[in-house]
Amino acid sequence: MRLVTYRATVEAPARLGVIEGESVVDVEALGIAFGEDFPASMLELIDLGPDGLAALKRLLDEARGAWPVRTTVPLANVRLLAPIPRPRKNIFGIGLNYVEHVEESSRTLDTSKDLPKEPVIFSKPPMAVVGPDDPIEHNASITQQLDWEVELAAIIGRKATKVSEEDALSYVFGYSVMIDVSARDNRRAGQWIYSKGQDSFAPFGPCIVTADEIGDPHDLDLWLTVNGERKQGSNTKHMLFKIPTLISDISAAITLDPGDIIATGTPEGVGAGRDPQEWLWPGDVVEACVEGIGTIRHPVVAVGNDFSRQRKAG
Repeated sequence: MRLVTYRATVEAPARLGVIEGESVVDVEALGIAFGEDFPASMLELIDLGPDGLAALKRLLDEARGAWPVRTTVPLANVRLLAPIPRPRKNIFGIGLNYVEHVEESSRTLDTSKDLPKEPVIFSKPPMAVVGPDDPIEHNASITQQLDWEVELAAIIGRKATKVSEEDALSYVFGYSVMIDVSARDNRRAGQWIYSKGQDSFAPFGPCIVTADEIGDPHDLDLWLTVNGERKQGSNTKHMLFKIPTLISDISAAITLDPGDIIATGTPEGVGAGRDPQEWLWPGDVVEACVEGIGTIRHPVVAVGNDFSRQRKAG
């Protein structure tokens, strides 16, 4: 299933839907039509666990081809939001998780040239999340080094404490696309949260594809463009620490709850690693894609005291 959070109109509340062809099926409305109780939000659906997801699949199979009235809306007529517009907890970010990115970071970001021996974990706060087509904010009074990173995001489906690597993938609800936006000049004493956790620094979407439809999450192409020019292109098979290792490592010390998000790291091609270095500026457009999930597009806009529309040399 391709699950979305959407608005049918600007004033309408956020709703939970399933993409079916060129339509969005409203989950709560579909349940009402069949006399069943289904949630109106992504987090509520995730909280139902595997049984809730199985029940929704059964209902979709029963209704497919003859949708009850007032249960569908054309996809072209809705506004897609971040699949989880406001996560309950910080997003778990993974640094230096692609071998080539370790090398480019060691040249430009003062990180070690040696491969990490264990996952490098940081966090992004919930308010960093924005949905498809929402702007990435550029405040020149805070940063002159705004950078991009395309990532596969894994969404946890049930409480995970001290999970083994062998069982870890069974805890995944689904997958999505995330851009880990970074203000490279905002690291403080080696800490990343201010650099990576600012408002709008976690573009997320366009949907969550349930884990059963992805198959192998470690064989997905992913890429990112700026103004139509490809900057990153790789495959998730090049992750240094695969998703089972990440889930097992985090859950060994920190309980993962339903709806928690792990952004699994980025391949080479970030702006900081280029010669000369490249940065995002107001007027730029960033697009990121993960195979089998979809593409998100985001304009970069000036905010705060950032009144300049001129691209500056990196």
